[in-house]
Formats: sequence, structure tokens, C-alpha cells
Amino acid sequence: QKLAWEQQEPAERKLNFVPRQHRCLRAVPAYPRFIHERFERCLDLYLCPRQRKMRVNVDPEDLIPKLPKPRDLQPFPTTQALVYRGHSSLVRCLSVSPSGQWLASGSDDGTVRFWEVSTARCMKTLSLGHVVKSIAWNPNPTICLVAVCVETSVLLVNPSLGDKLLYGATDQLLESYEAPEEERVQPVQWVTANVEEHAKGIRLLIRHSKALKQVTWHGKGDYFATVVSDNSNMQVLIHQTSKRWSQNPFRKSKGLVQCVLFHPIRPYFFVATQRYVRVYNLLKQELTKKLMANCKWVSSMAIHPGGDNVICGSYDSKLAWFDLDLSTRPYQLLRHHKKALRSVAFHKRYPLFASGSDDGTVIVCHGMVY
Repeated sequence: QKLAWEQQEPAERKLNFVPRQHRCLRAVPAYPRFIHERFERCLDLYLCPRQRKMRVNVDPEDLIPKLPKPRDLQPFPTTQALVYRGHSSLVRCLSVSPSGQWLASGSDDGTVRFWEVSTARCMKTLSLGHVVKSIAWNPNPTICLVAVCVETSVLLVNPSLGDKLLYGATDQLLESYEAPEEERVQPVQWVTANVEEHAKGIRLLIRHSKALKQVTWHGKGDYFATVVSDNSNMQVLIHQTSKRWSQNPFRKSKGLVQCVLFHPIRPYFFVATQRYVRVYNLLKQELTKKLMANCKWVSSMAIHPGGDNVICGSYDSKLAWFDLDLSTRPYQLLRHHKKALRSVAFHKRYPLFASGSDDGTVIVCHGMVY
């Protein structure tokens, strides 16, 4: 080994000295090349400095994603086109027909007015004598029927607008009902309209025990749900028009229900309470999801036509956007209003959603859903 070490070049040697064995530590002599070794170490530190890393200066504005210009996101509403005048008091609810040709509005003056959307012409006025809390047009294009909430009753109204064959077939569908031989115990009372009410367009009355605050239709147009302003287990009821049958889907109350909606595609039922939105599977009769709105009091709710996105407005001026495939918490929480939100809605075709607030503004947002 010593011979091989001597034959190597000095730069290739692992050790600069030949190791020797001593009988004890006291017998180890001083290192003769100590000064030379220290000098080489100093040369290494002097001639081989550490690598210097340059600091990267990042502009904070570069970290903000660049948003497209509004003109690139058209079409969207930009100017006021029409004004529908006729109500003498506060307008509480609106609903558009599936064809988009007709508009129904309910007011505190106790009337329901039917308008032509393109001309703002009032086609028909229905006097009910009490405040209209909610109104919903049947989403089935083959049925001409409007549900109206007045005090403790839901009125099913045939406005007789548009195609005569269409609203004539609707009356035939309602008249084809055959009552069962045995009376069934129901939480509500189904009453056929009398002659005077029939002349106004009212076909059926569903009388509840307490005041109503919302009505909403299922996508196929046979079922509809109502919400009663009462903190009991009878807050939400689901009704079937063809069989004139009503049922209570919940045994216990999970809080004060604000609004309910049917899923546009799947058999899901959305129930919004003050802080949560519960999603129920109607076929399996079980709770599927519980969405946390991160707000103090939910006021309104809307579901995207695709069914995978939900927006909720709240009285503490927040708008929560949920992606049902992503999480039970909001995908985005928008605070662009200064006061309480009263209503939210998705556009049926365009990637737009809107929110109306007590600050007197309606904000239209672009939200692309893939």
C-alpha cells in the first residue's frame, strides 16, 4: 500500500501523509506539515468562495391573475330596456314562463299581473285581495300553470295565455283527476275552485295550516314544494298535482327553513336554513351533503341548470358560490354588495348569475361553469 501511495500523483492521493501506528496517544509526535496544511486550507477558502445567489425581485401586481375585459364577456345586460308599470304597491315576486314570452308578478296590492316580456304589456290582472308572497311558473312547457302563495293557500292558476291548445290541455289534465275511494289523511286540504274563482283562472286551492312564504316546482312540472313560515316539523311540504296528494318529507325540524329547491336533473332536494344548505336524496330518503354557507342568515338560493353549482345570498351582504363536486364549503365568497341580499339567480343559457340587494343594485357576474 505504501508503494502504491508513493507512485500516485500528489493531487490524486487521498491522504497527504503515511499513517503510522504508535503505542499510545502520548507517543504521537507533532504533525510536521501542519503549517503547510493550514496554508492550503486558507487558499481553498480564499480562491473557492461559496456560490452567490441573486435575489429575485417579484412585482406584487404580477401575482394577481389578469381578468378579461368586460367587453370580451358579452352578451350581458348593460342598459334598462323596459319598465313594467301597473302595480300600486311593493312587488314581491317574479316568475318567467318556460318559453320566455310571459312574466308573472305578485305584489302587496293583492294582485297578480301577467305581462308580455317583449312589450311590457299587461295581458291579465288577477285580484286576490291579499299580499302575494311567492309565485312560480310551471317549468314544463306543455303545462300552462302558475302557483301563487297567498296567506295560507297555494292557488294553481291557468292564465290562459298563448296557445289555446296548450292551456286547454292543462284544464283537461286537471279535470281528469279521479278521487280515490278511501279518503287519505293529508297535512293540507285540496279544494277545487268554485265558479267565480274558475272564471278568474284559479283551478285548485291547497290550504295549509299556517302562512306560506315560498313555492317552487319540480323540473317535470308534476310536483311542487311549499315552505311555511313556522319553526316546526311541518315547514316543508311536497305536493303532487296529478294525484292531489301532499306529504311531509321530514319528521324533525333541522332549523328555520328559508327556501327550498329541486335539483334540475337528479333526484335531489335542497333545503336552506339560516346557516346551512342540506341536500337530500329523494330516492334513498337520506341526507347527501350539508353545505356550510359561512354567513349569519341565508336569504335566497339558486341552482345552476347543470346542477353542480349553487349560489346562496345572505342578509349579511355575502354571496356564497358552491361547487358540489369540490367541497361542502364555498368555492368563492363574494362581498360586492353593501346591504342584505334579497334574491340570486343563474342564467339558463349564458355563464351569468345575478344578485339583488337592499342597496338598490343588481350585480351581474360572469361565472363560467365547465
